[in-house]
Amino acid sequence: MNISKNKIAIVVLLLAGVGILAAFMLRSKTPVQYYTARVEKGEIKQVVEATGTINAVITVQVGSQVSGTILRLYVDFNSHVKKGQLIAEIEPALFQGALAQAKADLENAKANLSVAEANTAKAKANAVQTKADFARGQGLAAQGVISPQALDLAKANADSADAQVAGALAQELQAHAQVLQKQAAVQVAQTNLDYTMIHAPIDGTVVARNVDVGQTVAASLQAPTLFTIAQDLTKMQVYAKTDESDVGQIRTGQQVVFKVDAYPRDSFTGTVSQVRMNSTVVQNVVTYDTIVDFNNPDLKLFPGMTAYVTIPVATAANAVKVPNGSLRYKPDIPADEVRTLYQKYGIADSGTGAQAKNGGAGRDAGAKASAQVENPGGRSETQVVWKLLPDKSLEPVKIKTGITDHTFTELVQEVNGNLKDGDELITGLAQGRSSGSNAPRGPAATKGR
Repeated sequence: MNISKNKIAIVVLLLAGVGILAAFMLRSKTPVQYYTARVEKGEIKQVVEATGTINAVITVQVGSQVSGTILRLYVDFNSHVKKGQLIAEIEPALFQGALAQAKADLENAKANLSVAEANTAKAKANAVQTKADFARGQGLAAQGVISPQALDLAKANADSADAQVAGALAQELQAHAQVLQKQAAVQVAQTNLDYTMIHAPIDGTVVARNVDVGQTVAASLQAPTLFTIAQDLTKMQVYAKTDESDVGQIRTGQQVVFKVDAYPRDSFTGTVSQVRMNSTVVQNVVTYDTIVDFNNPDLKLFPGMTAYVTIPVATAANAVKVPNGSLRYKPDIPADEVRTLYQKYGIADSGTGAQAKNGGAGRDAGAKASAQVENPGGRSETQVVWKLLPDKSLEPVKIKTGITDHTFTELVQEVNGNLKDGDELITGLAQGRSSGSNAPRGPAATKGR
């Protein structure tokens, strides 16, 4: 009885082993399945994408030349102003007092000038008299009527009178200079008083008001900004931050499309007017400002909005479009089989196929291919794609690629092999002897049948 049970157990184990072996063999014979994408014909547009800020063409910050308390405000946010319009007033009492004092000082200086002029006239008259006395004394001394001492005294009096005239003239010049100085002080005081009335420097719209009535502004070190006025909001600009790797492809006059968060369904157009050479470096990332002019007739867009800019830099019409996933794919087959397929279809073995077998080498090759696809810069790059034939066999095709829209890449030339519209190119491995770097990638991939 025990012998029978042992035999039965052995038979069961043998049958189980046979079943496992059969299942494994059947599974190992499961055919390899691939993800594929079709070759298409159509238009490819290569674009540069950037983020920028919307600004008015001319924006003026209106400040205050003098310090004081804001007495009145005549405009507010979004107010439309004309050039020369009164928009704010600073308390003028202190400046009016300074002007009155300066005018009083001017009148005092004018009075001093009048006194100096009178003293000059008096000194000149005295000089004339002393000179006449000296002339008469010379005649009398020649006749012996007066003594030489009297003549010397007359001469000294004449010389003293001349000196007094010179002194009076100097005092008159000094008084005149004082008058000019006080006149300048009056002009300064008047100008400071005029500065208490803030006027709009341009026609435009007030986009910012930074003060309130009663607030004190101090202009001793730096002129405070009271208002920001945008000249014309119907014509505006986008300052787009363009990466240094893309700036060489942008030219003045290129058409631009951009969107804003406020109107996600609307697209706006503009024109590149300038690529500024002044760079900006943030965390080792170098960008340049690309200026885009656009019209804003409905005033839908406001200064400060974030714009998402798309700049078409190259276009290929009626081009053969190769899916980018196929350019990244590397077959999961031994290197000698890859070389055999290369030789069969006349492709020179560059070593890329051998790297595609297992491990990091294949992934590195795929990464390099991906980098070439995503950043062609308008130049032709040589790539090998793998076409899935109707009998499920693989055919390598060596091609030269051109511009890309990051989904499809332009086929510039077929170096070896043939590609046409509708051909299936492998983009990933659905089921096979191994998984990993050749897993399906990209939304464009479809499962081959």
